[in-house]
Amino acid sequence: MKVTLYLLLALALIWLLLWLIALKETREAERDAFPRGEIIEVNGHAMHVVVTGAEKGAAPDLVLIHGSNGHTRDMTFRLAGLLAPRYRVYIIDRPGLGYSEATNPRGDTLTEQARQIADTAAAFGAEKPIVMGHSYGGSVALAWAVHMPGRLSALVPVAAPSHSWDTPLDPLYKWGSSPLGPLFLPLLPALVTEGRMERILEGVFEPDSVPEGYFDWFVPKLSLRYASMHATAHQRAGLLPEIEALIPLYGQIDLPTEIIHGTEDTTVGLTIHSEPLERAVPDAVLTPLEGHGHMIQHSAAEDVAAAIDRAAERAGLRPAR
Repeated sequence: MKVTLYLLLALALIWLLLWLIALKETREAERDAFPRGEIIEVNGHAMHVVVTGAEKGAAPDLVLIHGSNGHTRDMTFRLAGLLAPRYRVYIIDRPGLGYSEATNPRGDTLTEQARQIADTAAAFGAEKPIVMGHSYGGSVALAWAVHMPGRLSALVPVAAPSHSWDTPLDPLYKWGSSPLGPLFLPLLPALVTEGRMERILEGVFEPDSVPEGYFDWFVPKLSLRYASMHATAHQRAGLLPEIEALIPLYGQIDLPTEIIHGTEDTTVGLTIHSEPLERAVPDAVLTPLEGHGHMIQHSAAEDVAAAIDRAAERAGLRPAR
């Protein structure tokens, strides 16, 4: 009995020590990746928004939605700057990520996120914006187009999950979304080293290289905070059934749609997702980017910007070139 008690006390002390280290790491990440935009209340929840580019009314409105484990700094590293001269750009932390609050403690669905982001953009004056989403953010953009077609002018899914897949859910998200999640998710900032995060980033970018300065700008440990990982785990656990519910509705999307995807993407496969999406959406055009991987908003930022320009032209928001 005493041995068991001592073991439990030792485990509790180890957990507490790791939690304190994680707390320190979290505070450092928040210091290094402070919010560069404005935090406002939308539908009773805090939302972080970075607005850049043209003055209101002087150029088309454009919403950029980041992917899983991301936040606004992913879009502000380079892409937003390329687009700012010709758009009014709204970069919004998805609910539960970055400095935006979750609206659903069990994980905001794609549709819940789309509605919250649309309401947030509208609060800043965006009117029927072009909506671009990368990876998971592209799935949110698809939900926006399916369920709120009158609230956007054009759609740009970038390397977006759109159809069913058969690979199992990552154990981190499987267990993180279980009742055991609160036991180990708070410790991740202490357990995951910078070297490990660099290797993870390199794997996501492959075969492209991680851009110089991206790691320090993005601050990956911001995404390891408990609130962010709790949200991500639940969002990822619910993604497949939510996508499967969207698939029969893609034919209803009546918007200029520019799909863009790297041919060497091993995170979200081109043939599994974007190719069938092009066939399913009546007004969709797919641009495969030869030799590029998943993070084309960085490795092929000019091509992604060009896809957004084509969507704007097709929507009548920019003159045709």
